[in-house]
Amino acid sequence: MQHHIPVDGADPHAHRMAHAVSSCVHCGFCLPACPTYRVLGEEMDSPRGRIVLMKEVLEGGLTLDDAAPHLDRCLGCLACETACPSGVPYRDLIEPFRARLVAARSPWARLRLRALLRVMESPALFRLAALTGSATRPLAPVLPGALRAMIGLLPRALPAPTAPAAVTPAQGPRRGRVALMTGCVQSVLRPGITDAAIRVLTVNGVDVVVPPQQGCCGALACHVGDDTRGRALAAAHARGFPADVDAVLATAAGCGSSMKDHHGGGPPVLDLLEYLQQLGLVGVPALTAPTRVAYQDACHLAHAQQITSAPRHLLQAVAHLTLVPVADSGLCCGSAGLYNLEQPALAADLGARKAAALVASGAALVTTANIGCLTQVEAALGASGHALPVVHVVELLDMAYRQAVGPQ
Repeated sequence: MQHHIPVDGADPHAHRMAHAVSSCVHCGFCLPACPTYRVLGEEMDSPRGRIVLMKEVLEGGLTLDDAAPHLDRCLGCLACETACPSGVPYRDLIEPFRARLVAARSPWARLRLRALLRVMESPALFRLAALTGSATRPLAPVLPGALRAMIGLLPRALPAPTAPAAVTPAQGPRRGRVALMTGCVQSVLRPGITDAAIRVLTVNGVDVVVPPQQGCCGALACHVGDDTRGRALAAAHARGFPADVDAVLATAAGCGSSMKDHHGGGPPVLDLLEYLQQLGLVGVPALTAPTRVAYQDACHLAHAQQITSAPRHLLQAVAHLTLVPVADSGLCCGSAGLYNLEQPALAADLGARKAAALVASGAALVTTANIGCLTQVEAALGASGHALPVVHVVELLDMAYRQAVGPQ
């Protein structure tokens, strides 16, 4: 696409944005892959349409206010990058634009976003907010949309916090040594994911280091456009991990994607499932009964990191597990960082579509690789009246290892 975007100014992202615009040939392959286009059917709510809008803003032919509603509705799921035959780096446009959108907001809107980020980035504050939200559940029908959406995503009861050992040694011959990220939101909503990851890694001969008092990796800040804060948090987070490990592992796809882009050095950052596939599983994990399982692709694993085979490969290694296909498996569930709080109606629509596809698959259990997807899918299934259990892939692997061994 031809453009007249100025690239000699002070914006450090100008060259990347101009390159992304010029890469787009307006073919339209991105349209059916885009969740918001699928729901709304509007060209300006598709990646192709948004690229035109951002181009016009950069060239000065359109105000940011005019483009903002359509750009705000973008999930940042990056399914368009997977679908694009021209390799348009859409993230190089939408991520810098989010910073422009935030800067153009009212002081009150910026303060609200900053406060929301601070709560989500702090396990202590998030636990307090979650407990408060659970207590106000009876009032949900009369609360504003964002608060109602937040309460709807919370579990009925928060699990007790866990404190993993600083170092858990490998079982059997040592095959590796890794550090494990615990996640801000995940450590509150589903601390069992970290516990399961430690058990699966150690049974596979890996020493696991879990630094205490981990900070935030900056993923949420980056996703909403606060790139400076996101990068600073990622670098500080990376410095908290030891240098003598083979890799730093993430169990949340969004965190892993952000850390891969912004950690700034040290041991490589890998998704846990990516690492386990490379390592190869020891033994044969096995469920006690035949179980049909649906795998829900997390967008920041499938599209941002281009990891789709690792989780399926691991699940197919589990005895008595049948992996069933899911229609539109690459379509976003509507979680996307803070999206289900900022755009609750669209997120709910996407969640309902995902729930319907998972139910139609005939699965008895759903598994995914990101705490946001897990929470969103669980809520959507509950709202649809289908109480399918939803677990992280590593929780399922842990269950299969323990069932294969039998009672201890």
